[in-house]
Amino acid sequence: MSDLEAPLRPKRKKVLVDYFIQFRWILVIFIVLPISFAIYFLIYLGDVRSSMKSYKQRQKEHDNNVIKVVKRLKQRNPSKDGLVCTARKPYIAVGMRNVDYKRARHFEVDLSAFRHILNIDKERMIAKVEPLVNMGQISRATYPLNLSLAVVAELDDLTVGGLINGYGIEGSSHIYGLFSDTVVAYEIVMADGKVVRATKENEYSDLFYAIPWSQGTLGLLVSAEIKLITIKEYMRLTYKPVVGNLKEVAQAYVDSFTPRDLDQDNPEKVPDFVEGMIYSPTEGVMMTGRYASKEEAKKKGNRINSVGWWFKPWFYQHAQTALKKGEFVEYIPSREYYHRHTRCLYWEGKLILPFGDQWWFRFLLGWMMPPKVSLLKATQGEAIRNYYHDNHVIQDMLVPLYKVADGLEWVHREMEVYPIWLCPHRLFKLPVKTMVYPEAGFEHEQRQGDTPYAQMYTDIGVYYAPGPVLRGEVYDGSEAVRKLESWLIDNHGFQPQYAVSELNEKDFWRMFDAGLYEQCRKKYGAVGTFMSVYYKSKKGRKTEKEVQDAERAHLETAYAEAD
Repeated sequence: MSDLEAPLRPKRKKVLVDYFIQFRWILVIFIVLPISFAIYFLIYLGDVRSSMKSYKQRQKEHDNNVIKVVKRLKQRNPSKDGLVCTARKPYIAVGMRNVDYKRARHFEVDLSAFRHILNIDKERMIAKVEPLVNMGQISRATYPLNLSLAVVAELDDLTVGGLINGYGIEGSSHIYGLFSDTVVAYEIVMADGKVVRATKENEYSDLFYAIPWSQGTLGLLVSAEIKLITIKEYMRLTYKPVVGNLKEVAQAYVDSFTPRDLDQDNPEKVPDFVEGMIYSPTEGVMMTGRYASKEEAKKKGNRINSVGWWFKPWFYQHAQTALKKGEFVEYIPSREYYHRHTRCLYWEGKLILPFGDQWWFRFLLGWMMPPKVSLLKATQGEAIRNYYHDNHVIQDMLVPLYKVADGLEWVHREMEVYPIWLCPHRLFKLPVKTMVYPEAGFEHEQRQGDTPYAQMYTDIGVYYAPGPVLRGEVYDGSEAVRKLESWLIDNHGFQPQYAVSELNEKDFWRMFDAGLYEQCRKKYGAVGTFMSVYYKSKKGRKTEKEVQDAERAHLETAYAEAD
């Protein structure tokens, strides 16, 4: 068997839940899609109503809502009430991880009112927004102004709070870093009810650097000030097919946005946007984009493709056509490009609706796409949820750029998941060591993509049913995730915490760094008020005793052992 050949596995006997999965499209079409469309429409009306208010009025409402949060926190009796968490239902979160920590006794704080854009400051180039503002909402407000967030995560439903406390990336992250790297200030309600504004320069600079990836376990985020950039109306997108083995495909991806002369900060050599899609062990398409004016896009001979229309082919399938027709260029309206993967949820839509990519479905019902992830989770039940954990992969592997080929080969051997998404991002060298951090001494290696101040990483996005599952073979999803996490630890990689994790606490803190996070937990009174980030991410249900024991252990030996 060659290094890339996947092991043969015995056939798996079908059970009842397999048939529920097979015919789940009936529930999706007749229940989930109509309700999703109604919810999207009501949210849109709410956004329109909010936009009619002055920034001063929105700020006043925001301040009143913050006061309510402070009052609610002060009502908590630490000796009787559980740990603090938001009142958001467990199925609302976008991601595969079950929010099982809320099944234990807890003290809820309602943050549902915090979903407004508070200000767009064109002079400071800053957008001040509340944590439940989503990507579709903010791009709708900024695009007419020829402005954008520096990093706009692809899916409309992803919220500012989730992208800060968790993980957010986009095709511009090879320039600006992860979503949290573009934030200039956080407004946080601390455990004692104190409201602070944390920046990298003020007395809360330690908190500023500790917030990203902390999953809301240091305090309650109530607003953020985020960097804006100037944009043009269109994205000039070049599709370049690549054929070869996985190492050759990976090198073509690296070369698409990193000059071999290491001139990584030269805008003439580095595109504004980049992503890669691997369709098989021998085929991929690399896409690079540059902002273009309306005048340029409409010049004679240029092709404009409005990919946002409901009847258009799904983006990943459209990009795949480059494998047959060769390299081509087209112009896409910038906002439609930002959200190019929303309609089909990358390629997950193919599993949810097997015929959803057909022309007749797109034309007749495509306007209702996508189904809300929260509704899909709310209607799946325990058996289906467990089935997805065992027979489905939704994982992101953040790996150093020079290890992308190794990562792709590992995914092929252990999971056989295609397509695979590639998206680069800078991991900055910061004044303090945060939960995710570059490799020691990377700046001396002078590798492609690296600069003295940042190491280039790549997100290897693995989203789909593994090959063995599609062939009806036995597959152990939990064991595959354990192997994936072990590989990431050995290769200085990171796993976003929205995904299902099999890590124990010691290994969790081998992957991430606990130093600054633990320091801030103790300094700002989060211990005993908010659950630790590991326990919040841990797979499985939590009893009250487990929660209490985990919180006590937080102050004892777990991190010393990890070190």
